[in-house]
Amino acid sequence: MVPIRTITLGVAEPHPLTAAIVRRLAQQLRAIAARLQEVGYEVQTLRLATRPLLSDLATWPAREIERYGRELQQMLTEVEIAFCSLGPALVVQPTFPLERLALLADLLIAGPALSASALLASSAQGLRQEAAPAIARLMLRLARETPEGDGNFRFAMLACVEPGCPFFPAAYHRGPASLGLGLQSAPLLGQALSAAAAEGGRPLAPDAISAIVRRTLEEQLGPLADLARALSDEHQLHYHGLDLSPAPLGEESIVPALEACGYGLIGDPGTLTVAAAITRGLQSTTLPTCGYCGLMLPVLEDALLGRRWEEGRLHVHQLLLYSAVCGTGLDTIPLPGDSSEQTIAGLLLDVAALAMRLRKPLAARLFPVPGRRAGERTTFTSPYLTNTLIR
Repeated sequence: MVPIRTITLGVAEPHPLTAAIVRRLAQQLRAIAARLQEVGYEVQTLRLATRPLLSDLATWPAREIERYGRELQQMLTEVEIAFCSLGPALVVQPTFPLERLALLADLLIAGPALSASALLASSAQGLRQEAAPAIARLMLRLARETPEGDGNFRFAMLACVEPGCPFFPAAYHRGPASLGLGLQSAPLLGQALSAAAAEGGRPLAPDAISAIVRRTLEEQLGPLADLARALSDEHQLHYHGLDLSPAPLGEESIVPALEACGYGLIGDPGTLTVAAAITRGLQSTTLPTCGYCGLMLPVLEDALLGRRWEEGRLHVHQLLLYSAVCGTGLDTIPLPGDSSEQTIAGLLLDVAALAMRLRKPLAARLFPVPGRRAGERTTFTSPYLTNTLIR
């Protein structure tokens, strides 16, 4: 069975959340997880996605928001929930005061269970260029003031990302309480595509790649989709669906799926074709879906992808090119710790501009690595991050 990376509960109540609400949500998550585990699914994490905190508490003084953040972290600790997204700062809005963005850094530095984001561009409001340097400053501050800079694992710039994605840190919520699941299906797709390529003996046609991905996911995940819908009804939750993005983790890499198709190693000519074909398969199933449903290429979460990056087969703008036809944008990209605000802001604007032009959700989760320069290796100890060369 495909591992469930996350069961994400969308929280209907506005901030400030009370301890009673957090306890009820934790109980609900655990009850849903228990039912899924009973039938054999591995559940890796339980997560809460809230409404945008800085919007709900727009009139609160900074000091009171910081106090509430500490209280919320304590509530989450008490119920043993390690992942809670506070939603995006809506910096895309012309009236959003950019100095308030620094509050997200304060909250993430003090609260290891908290994630957040900043919405730089949207289809409705366009791209707010002057907000990019403020987001870059936030990323640099998280690099300096969290252990190993891991605060940037819990923060992203968003562009054209709507509520309802179960994967963090992009997740946020709007509307009635909801349920969404994110999956770790990279090995499943790798096995299916490898078997098909071995049988055919030549590069798989793009339409064949899409068909294999679609058929494999529908066969393997149909029962899970039905059970998740039944559990949503039982708990009186809106059912968002499954995010079919084949999220990798460590040695469970997405790279074998790409390289099995017969077009060489990732980064070779043909990689864009394969990325587009896999994503077309992900987005053409009959399953109820939510979130990105696209190919994820997170350099620091995927050990083999990290090795390909270290070999020089990939670079930042090559990954941005692939995101034009696949999933998430620039995800867990290691940058030198002395990267300038201007450089980071430029990357954020590139991602946002692409999202606007293509009318698709993209994000940027960038890792300026404290104390490391280009040509040095990362030394992360987090179980969620692998190590590679900074370039």
